[in-house]
Amino acid sequence: MNQFFTQKELPESERPYDKCERFGPEVLSDAELLAVIIRSGTKNERAVDLAIRVLNRPGAKKGLSALHYYSLKELQKIKGIGKVKAIQLCCVAELAKRMRVLTEGTKELFCSPDSIAKAYMERLRHCRREEIILLMLDTKGHKIADEVISKGTVNLSMLEPREVLCTALRYDAVFLVLLHNHPSGNPAPSDSDISITRRIAAACEITGLILRDHIVIGDNCYFSMMEKGILG
Repeated sequence: MNQFFTQKELPESERPYDKCERFGPEVLSDAELLAVIIRSGTKNERAVDLAIRVLNRPGAKKGLSALHYYSLKELQKIKGIGKVKAIQLCCVAELAKRMRVLTEGTKELFCSPDSIAKAYMERLRHCRREEIILLMLDTKGHKIADEVISKGTVNLSMLEPREVLCTALRYDAVFLVLLHNHPSGNPAPSDSDISITRRIAAACEITGLILRDHIVIGDNCYFSMMEKGILG
């Protein structure tokens, strides 16, 4: 028969708070780190055990990345996770995402598909719906701005070249890069992705703009149409 303990009843060596204070947060396991946020378990379960159940998301991503795939309602369906804990976990996931974006966003010079993909990976890889971002660069490859030009569609062919051009001209951009995510996690472009990319590239040439690349973001991977010879 399993025996469960409260945080105070656990040996000091097994208490996440005490371990963190004595040795630093880097010694804590993923479940222990999450247990510090969750704070309390249930009548028959420690906070660490509850954290382990949260991280072992059934039929999907596991580990800390699982937090990005839970909705607020899905978290509340887990026994032991009420509204307050669910909100805390959602906020932790969002903080992690924003910290990663800020870290990568300090690299203002985009000189390769890899540098662009890394800068936008955390922003796009966890999106449940498709987003299309237009990244606008100056003559030296420095970022001028970016804009979400389509959100929620799963059909890139709905994107009009005119919308891309109008946005780019408004910012006096020179080079353009399209980015969009595949919620499936597979970054391989569809035939329609390639077709609309070529249409936009041709339209850009007429106005003196250059579509440098179209990068499809998957789950911690990407596909660059420039690298694969589809563009350029």
